[in-house]
Amino acid sequence: MMALFTILPVPHSASAIDESTARTLTSITGQQRRLDAVLRSQDLIDGVRAHLDLALRARQHAGHHAASIAAAVSEAAGFAAWLSMDMLDLGSARGYYRQAIASARDAGNSLLAAYMTGSLAAFEIDAAADPLLGLAMLKEARTFLNRGPESSTPTAWLESLEALAHASGPRRDEFASTQALLRAERAIETADGPPPWPWVYPFDHAKLARTRASVAVRLGQGEAAARAFAESLPSPQPAPKQAALTILEVATATCQRGEVEDAFRLALGALDTGITLRSERVLQQARQFRYDYSGPVNPTITRFDDRLRTTLV
Repeated sequence: MMALFTILPVPHSASAIDESTARTLTSITGQQRRLDAVLRSQDLIDGVRAHLDLALRARQHAGHHAASIAAAVSEAAGFAAWLSMDMLDLGSARGYYRQAIASARDAGNSLLAAYMTGSLAAFEIDAAADPLLGLAMLKEARTFLNRGPESSTPTAWLESLEALAHASGPRRDEFASTQALLRAERAIETADGPPPWPWVYPFDHAKLARTRASVAVRLGQGEAAARAFAESLPSPQPAPKQAALTILEVATATCQRGEVEDAFRLALGALDTGITLRSERVLQQARQFRYDYSGPVNPTITRFDDRLRTTLV
């Protein structure tokens, strides 16, 4: 496994770096991201860290290719942050995201800096449960966004994250969340072409529906969440770990509507994914789903509890 991620020789001088080096480094990060769909984060992280270290050493000898290598470092650090978040290594995740932002700035790539700063904001809002800090990071992300070409996808994405932030935590603000969703809607309606890199897919109405569903779940609006989840179905299917998190949100909305049996059936499937891929983030969310329910216990809930206990061994 390690050999796959360290195929690029360590350069000893600027002459060893050419225009293909950044593409090679970025390609390796892309291959690692594809493996994330089928391998545990714990099995990937060592190789990803080694690759990031290699990219950093290449940057030391980059010469006039420094900007492109810095962008490759940013992508590698961003993926290391993603894996660390999945393992609930929150300190490492935050550190890698900040490294990704700094490298994007060094690359002079305002869109990449906005993307990584927005990713850190999403981390603070969701995984670290600090929506106020998330809002501060979103403000910083917009300063980067304002330096680059205007595009609907980055704007809509950041507005959707703001909506989630206002709907999260102990001081939920439904009005502010709704206003952010409306701004995201207006940005989508002005779409005028494909999204800029590093965004791969446009942030469209289906993805916004997914955000509306998450907002509704956080606000305890089960019926609205169910309608929004149904509207989000045309969006591309996420990777298994992210899909499990979505299913747990669907299960929460289902439980809010009083359909407890169906809710725990859904949650059991998501829990199985979390166990198979050993996603600590999914497992934590499954535990929270269970803690939030205090009603009568039926056989499906008993199976869920038994399965959940196996994660503690």
